[in-house]
Amino acid sequence: MRKYLTILLALNFLIPAFAGKPNVVLVITDDQGYGDLACHGNEIINTPAMDGLYKESVRLTDYHVTPTCAPTRGALMSGHYTNRAGPWHTIMGRSFLRPESTTLGEVFGDNGYRTGMFGKWHLGDNYPYRPQDRGFQEVVNHGGGGVGQTPDYWDNSYFDDTYWHNGVPEKYEGYCSDVFFQEAKRFIGESIAKDEPFLAYICTNAPHGPFHVEDKYWKPYVDKVNNEREAIFYGMIENVDDNLADLRTFLEKKGVAENTIFIFTTDNGTATGENVFNKGMRGKKGSEYDGGHRVPFFLHWPKAGLTKPRDIDQLTAHIDVLPTLIELCGINAPLDYSFDGRSLAPLLFENKAPWPNRVIITDSQRVKDPIKWRKSATMTDRWRLINGEELYDMESDPGQLKDVASQYPEVVQRLRKEYDAWWESVSVLFDKETRIAIGNKKAPSVHLTAHDWINDTNPPWHQSSIRKGQKGTGFWALNVEKAGKYRVALRRWPEHLNRAIDADVAPGKPVPGLVAYRETPGVGFSVKTALLKMGDIDLKKPVKKGAEEVVFEVNLPAGDIDMYGYFDTGNNKLIGSYYAVVKKL
Repeated sequence: MRKYLTILLALNFLIPAFAGKPNVVLVITDDQGYGDLACHGNEIINTPAMDGLYKESVRLTDYHVTPTCAPTRGALMSGHYTNRAGPWHTIMGRSFLRPESTTLGEVFGDNGYRTGMFGKWHLGDNYPYRPQDRGFQEVVNHGGGGVGQTPDYWDNSYFDDTYWHNGVPEKYEGYCSDVFFQEAKRFIGESIAKDEPFLAYICTNAPHGPFHVEDKYWKPYVDKVNNEREAIFYGMIENVDDNLADLRTFLEKKGVAENTIFIFTTDNGTATGENVFNKGMRGKKGSEYDGGHRVPFFLHWPKAGLTKPRDIDQLTAHIDVLPTLIELCGINAPLDYSFDGRSLAPLLFENKAPWPNRVIITDSQRVKDPIKWRKSATMTDRWRLINGEELYDMESDPGQLKDVASQYPEVVQRLRKEYDAWWESVSVLFDKETRIAIGNKKAPSVHLTAHDWINDTNPPWHQSSIRKGQKGTGFWALNVEKAGKYRVALRRWPEHLNRAIDADVAPGKPVPGLVAYRETPGVGFSVKTALLKMGDIDLKKPVKKGAEEVVFEVNLPAGDIDMYGYFDTGNNKLIGSYYAVVKKL
């Protein structure tokens, strides 16, 4: 149990007091940008439910996240800047949320809420990083950063997939987004029946690629956009919109909509819609310009009077969400925990007290080790300093077309100093690996995948690359929690596939949309030997024809250790074992 301290703010009296803690529903979509909604001026896309929520919400118009998936989720969960929280990349063992950071799930769970998350976690697939390890009591999630990625259940492809229900594989019928909303409603209904307040974190992988959805959603867009990819992207958003409408109706019928804080937002700028409509912004997903990280944020709470459309134009960010919800719900904040964000309650309730001029920084690292100034935006209400060099005046140039750094050297100098101080603060833990634990009773069998290899190049992060036999090597950063004998099995294919190392795998069936990851034929390896290296341990074994795995037994001391698993395909040509299973004996 974490220690908690009640936040007592001078402005607390502005929040209406009423019996019963408010519920929280937080919906976050994946890769949908600010311009990918009709209510923001997009005349092609059909989003009536999002538009309806927009008309009944307080809207943050200058709200910023990190330009890619896992980094935004880490900051949203913790109230810490991404680089402090740990997940500054989406792969390579750099997508794990550090144990030093708390989470929404932990804070709300320790304050008497039932907590559930449904969909895309992307902050670690092994203990101690899984959602069920981080305060979420009811979990239905896919693996990795998307359906069909390497840590996901084999052959998942958006329809009729197998997801992890509280850590156990379970088969579901239907389209992925439909399933995640369905399971969220089940959880909410159970919470209502128990008369317990709830936090429902619904985090769809849509409209992230690969691009799949029923034809009825995307076919109507074919003649309105530039290609099928954009059409399916819009169709995936429209499906989420249908689910959003259904969820709001469900809350009304259950009688809890009145005292539910309902939030809709997204995790980064558009990945696919920038050539259709981007609200005049420069950049897309991954960009340091506003198009990469300025996203929608709508908040609706009837019992507190937050039902009328109102724009909040001050600079805000994902790091503000957790401290804001703590204050709105009147719950205790973690003791000895310093947020990088701040509560937005004064803005939400139209307080007239002065709001401070802020500097907020975001960046897109997506490298093994963070690089100072890389793809960074140092932001104020008026200014954007890009990569420490370019300066844009957002009042006169919201499209960031004219660099005015030479005209305002004093602004550049001031913002560079702000960034320097920020970098010094967030870089303290850069050298500390986020390690997967082995030997813990909460995870007796640890399944490692190439998605989390640490190396200097992109590992095979989705199942199509695994099927093709993408070359590469890397290591897993582990922590041996308890010394003893361990069984380490190196594998070509995931354990639940039960397939030999040298066996081919037939392509899977297509699904509506573009080509699915599983449609790639799987190529077996003809290997001579398998090699395992862990610290001072360096072992080699022959690989028998038809073997599914090569098993080593090793005695490991407690502490940190790096693990390498290789297959030698002949003449010392090594390829990393894509999968490994580690168990304490």
